[in-house]
Amino acid sequence: MERVFVFVNQKGGVGKTTSAVNLGAYLAETGKSVLLVDFDSQANLSSGVGLANVKPGAYELISGQAALEEVIRKTQVPNLDVIPSHIDLSGAAIELVDQEKRDFFLKQALEPARNRYDYILIDCPPSLGVLTLNGLAAADSVLIPMQCEYFAMEGLSLLLRTIKRIQKNLNPRLKIGGIFFTMYDQRTRLAQDVVKEVSAYFKDTVFTTIIPRNVRISEAPSYGLPISRYDPESSGARAYKSLTDEMLRRIDDGDAAEYSAGETGPQENSAEGIFVHG
Repeated sequence: MERVFVFVNQKGGVGKTTSAVNLGAYLAETGKSVLLVDFDSQANLSSGVGLANVKPGAYELISGQAALEEVIRKTQVPNLDVIPSHIDLSGAAIELVDQEKRDFFLKQALEPARNRYDYILIDCPPSLGVLTLNGLAAADSVLIPMQCEYFAMEGLSLLLRTIKRIQKNLNPRLKIGGIFFTMYDQRTRLAQDVVKEVSAYFKDTVFTTIIPRNVRISEAPSYGLPISRYDPESSGARAYKSLTDEMLRRIDDGDAAEYSAGETGPQENSAEGIFVHG
């Protein structure tokens, strides 16, 4: 069974961290034990669950300065734990460069947690550097949040090629668990076209649930709360609850996307071929 999911998109501002927090919270509310891993030195996930500037965290874990038990913290949501991050993690990208097996530090550090938690959700930086490669090497499945804008698609083919290389060289069990749309504004023709074209191209890889642009989702992190605790009746909360249910159905049905990043994916580092101009 898939236990470890990594949220990846090299473009910032697509709702990656927000989605990790809110999916984690809704999974926990179903009774599942969930561990969030903030593997981004910006530490937005940590502050989003009320644990800003907390040490030790992810940096101390992978550098061997702290054990797993020392870095896991409780959140305000029952069944939801977190390994926080802080700015020191930015130095890990430099420190790991010359290390042997530099892409497997996170995988090794999280191995004892795999049997303790039903799900582990890893939030990576908006880049395809060594920290993100560690996240991909540690995961069973990749979740790709995608903003409903043209430029958000431009790096998708690069990401898919990176995943293909990870599958070939570092983590052959890695799957693409799905692409889902965020910040959707149904009033714009562009957003509608992006959803239509990407869904037609990637078919079952795309989740049917779409996360709308919603001010309550944006407000929740400033209170250190997931949307399920901040405003459970908002449209954003209902969407993330629906996305969680859809994710669980895919896992239970064993039909997580088997899309191969290299066989049918776009071959150029652009959105051409995916998006139809009109």
